[in-house]
Amino acid sequence: MKLLDSTDSGNSSSIERTQYPYVTGTSVIGIKYKDGILMAADMGASYGSTLRYKSVERVKPVGKHSLIGASGEISDFQEILRSLDELILYDNMWDDGNSLGPKEVHNYLTRMMYNRRNKFDPLWNSLVLGGVKNGQKYLGMVSMIGVHFEDNHVATGFGNHLARPILRDEWHENLTFEDGVKLLEKCMRVLLYRDRSAVNKLQIAKITEEGVTVSQPYALKTFWNFNAFQNPTAGAEGSW
Repeated sequence: MKLLDSTDSGNSSSIERTQYPYVTGTSVIGIKYKDGILMAADMGASYGSTLRYKSVERVKPVGKHSLIGASGEISDFQEILRSLDELILYDNMWDDGNSLGPKEVHNYLTRMMYNRRNKFDPLWNSLVLGGVKNGQKYLGMVSMIGVHFEDNHVATGFGNHLARPILRDEWHENLTFEDGVKLLEKCMRVLLYRDRSAVNKLQIAKITEEGVTVSQPYALKTFWNFNAFQNPTAGAEGSW
């Protein structure tokens, strides 16, 4: 939608507001584990309701201590990454031996999202931000209107409804890396079965005191012969 520029109402100058996202990614899941943070996201991006792109990376490192994952509009995520690059560069230019940790980056993202929301021009993303600094693990999320919180496990999109119940039942603070990956894969498999925007091509990233590692894309083993998949309306009442 185009709106008349209030500073110059006498001519045809206009500004634009994002009314809805065009190319979007679905759920991101983040968990704490014994040595740091694990984050998972598939690589699909939908153009409207069409699953158009299947090699979009939605988990990225931020500076030395942080890792970000995003669902929602891909171009808005690219704008957020550009802003974070500027923030990290400006911080490095001080050359004082300090560097921004995940808590500071999370706070910055919260203010950015809330600021854009107040301008009625939101960045159409939900973000997961995790990291490790000075032995302290940090994991939080922020929504497109600036709602934010910290937790031991977080998720965006359909993951809030389908993955969080699994995490509440099975997560514990002494998860090993291998067990953490298995737990994330279980959640991603459920999302693959139930979320039409998900694809069977994902990446899992970890961050520890040693740094960030993002896996190569890979696919999960799946099973599609469940009875409910073969005849989903069996026993349903009120169906056509």
